[in-house]
Amino acid sequence: MDDANWIEADWPVPAGIHAGTTLRSGGLSQGSFDSFNLAAHVGDHQANVISNRIRLAHMLTLPQQPVWLNQQHGTRVINIDDLPESPVADASVTTKSGIVCTVLTADCLPVLLCDQQGRQIAAVHAGWRGLLNGIIERTVAKFSSQQLVAWLGPAISQQAFAVGKEVRDAFVQHASQSDCAFIKGRAGEWYADLYLLATLRLQTVGLTDISGGRFCTYHEQNYFYSYRRANQTGRMASLIWKE
Repeated sequence: MDDANWIEADWPVPAGIHAGTTLRSGGLSQGSFDSFNLAAHVGDHQANVISNRIRLAHMLTLPQQPVWLNQQHGTRVINIDDLPESPVADASVTTKSGIVCTVLTADCLPVLLCDQQGRQIAAVHAGWRGLLNGIIERTVAKFSSQQLVAWLGPAISQQAFAVGKEVRDAFVQHASQSDCAFIKGRAGEWYADLYLLATLRLQTVGLTDISGGRFCTYHEQNYFYSYRRANQTGRMASLIWKE
């Protein structure tokens, strides 16, 4: 881990691009939200969430507070250059400096995107529903350039992510190569590899420079929140901004 509160994205982007994911430590939240919960919708005390968000801005020397999306496990992608707070969407893009694209996760996969020139950036909330229905493809389509790089932030690993047969069948029906991202378990369950499913979707739209994808939110409980591990829990933030 990079430090007690933050994983910096390790990927080949131009100078002036800042990106990464928070860890669960270093904040003021208590109990099941211990301690750096950044989500206002999970039942945590709002005063603690506000304090954690202020602490986040100071910790990373953010140019302004992040744009917090109202995520719906959907496929809406918005340009956040001039939008009000808390727009309903699961991905945001911008070309402006100083705007912080942000998604919240606790098992779902955060995907951060940047063009090779550092002119446009995006943050994507990609759970299995969003991946299946095309959230990555819709976000990439918002970029002016198709020469992009991607970083896959912390998500649940395949060993911990059991899904029903209908989920596996839906992915395979969409693209037969998705079959390699599933391992059959007991009692009709399948274990899905979110990292691989996202990589396949990124490759389909032309991305080959893909980094990250080496953590497990479920098993690494000292570092990450996990909704599968504890239904009432906090959320990490994955952020990207440009100078």
